[in-house]
Amino acid sequence: MSLLHALRRPPRLNICCVVRRAYTSKGEAPKNVGMKAETPVDGEESPAGTFSKSSCEPNTILDGLAYLKDQPPVIALPDEEYPEWLWTLLSPKVLEDDGPGGKAEKRRMRQENRKRIRDQNFMKTQ
Repeated sequence: MSLLHALRRPPRLNICCVVRRAYTSKGEAPKNVGMKAETPVDGEESPAGTFSKSSCEPNTILDGLAYLKDQPPVIALPDEEYPEWLWTLLSPKVLEDDGPGGKAEKRRMRQENRKRIRDQNFMKTQ
């Protein structure tokens, strides 16, 4: 990473400190957003807390998603009713290393070239 790239990039936010907000049907704050309450089985200890994949509780009315007139309100479903591929949409794409001239190397070289051009253009403005 070049020095210019490090100076221009915005500071990273710590993800665990970001508060997740959800809309409710009555405008009141939801309780334990993103948490699933699990009851311990006899003889087992209770987990500290397991997080759900979605950002709102099931049966929450999602305002602003119904874009047609006279459409019924959109209601959030439990995590199990959504397809599994939905939870992987935001994960970064991982390309396997397929040797010289492969897709992974071409992508890496393209990114390096773009970064080099940005740095050169930035230095021209100074």
